[in-house]
Amino acid sequence: MPPPAAQRRLGGVGQIGPDTLLLAADLAPSDTASLDLARVKGLATAHGGPTAHTAILARTLGLPALVAAGPALLDVADGSPAILDGDAGRLYLNPSDADLASARAWQQRQREDQQKQQAERQQPGQTADGKRIEIAANINRPDQAAAALEAGAEGVGLMRTEFLFLERDAAPDEEEQLKTYLAMQQALQGRPLIVRALDIGGDKQVPYLNLPHEDNPFLGMRGARLLLSRRELLEPQLRALYRAAKAGKPLSIMFPMISSLKEITRLKGLCEGVRKELDAPPVPIGIMVEVPAAALLADQFAPYVDFFSIGTNDLTQYALAMDRQHPELAAEADSLHPAVLRLIRQTVQGAAAHQRWVGVCGGIAGDPQGAAVLAGLGVDELSMSPHDIAAVKATLRRHSHARLRDLAEQALACDSAEEVRQLLEALA
Repeated sequence: MPPPAAQRRLGGVGQIGPDTLLLAADLAPSDTASLDLARVKGLATAHGGPTAHTAILARTLGLPALVAAGPALLDVADGSPAILDGDAGRLYLNPSDADLASARAWQQRQREDQQKQQAERQQPGQTADGKRIEIAANINRPDQAAAALEAGAEGVGLMRTEFLFLERDAAPDEEEQLKTYLAMQQALQGRPLIVRALDIGGDKQVPYLNLPHEDNPFLGMRGARLLLSRRELLEPQLRALYRAAKAGKPLSIMFPMISSLKEITRLKGLCEGVRKELDAPPVPIGIMVEVPAAALLADQFAPYVDFFSIGTNDLTQYALAMDRQHPELAAEADSLHPAVLRLIRQTVQGAAAHQRWVGVCGGIAGDPQGAAVLAGLGVDELSMSPHDIAAVKATLRRHSHARLRDLAEQALACDSAEEVRQLLEALA
């Protein structure tokens, strides 16, 4: 809950004053990434959803956000005093003195809790009885790596390479990409780095790629499907990655939106061809589990990949048939739904049958309650916004792995996300 602030709509940096809550119909991920955080203290959008990429970026930036608030949000007058509660998803207009005092007291309690968590953020991620859960960061650029490590990250579990392709007129060439990947390796000082291959489509569009209009873009040419159809995008990226691998520092490649074994074998074949051409060392190759088919077939996919990383935001929208940006449904697309948790468990079990590890890089990994359930389900790694790392580590340290396993089993037997969240209130 940031300080009360004047509210203004997006209309150019010159119109944004200090202590601003920014209201907009929606924001592109690139708009959110470029906000001046010295002025903008929170944002609210009429459209979008809590797991859309704009909301994910806001969390990465540590920016309180309210999404899918509805069209009435745009009727709020510029300059109105307001309080934004990003945790509860509420915007309070024209607060009273008592409201302001309550908000400031809440902020102070939050600061005190965060100070305790921050003091222990560099401790390894583990449960009270010593079960290790690797805690990594989701970031976009090398200049974010130092802050992620300072926040307690043990590596980068998701480097979103699409941000190399946004806000420009042409795709970055092989040399530019190589420079970026080498800089990320250097910044991580030998810690693990997982680079996600270009993930474009859905709510992430790149105008210069001239992708055809799709009535259902989330069900169309996304992720691996696009990479396999646009080799001119994939091959320079693979060349840059394998050239970076020759530097000898940790690097893994992860492919998004996998739904079939054919996609895996085709992508691995392309990787091997590039690797041999460059005389580069082998690198671990993993896939994202975002489509229910990948979770259901994890045991069949596991012999062909080195690891799995579950993208819970997309997995949730596909499992529940709820558009993660739909203003009336997005709030119900909760990754703690028992159906989603069962898909996660099936992924873990399928991977374990072939000694493969499983991470989660979706939004629920950065929710302390969600992280606790994921640890109980047997997930090996959690990757999240750096802003969330200290709180997640603190939650894991408070509970034994046996207790988290028991809670996870109870969660699997629940009939709704609401019931799961009520169950997890005991973790607070």
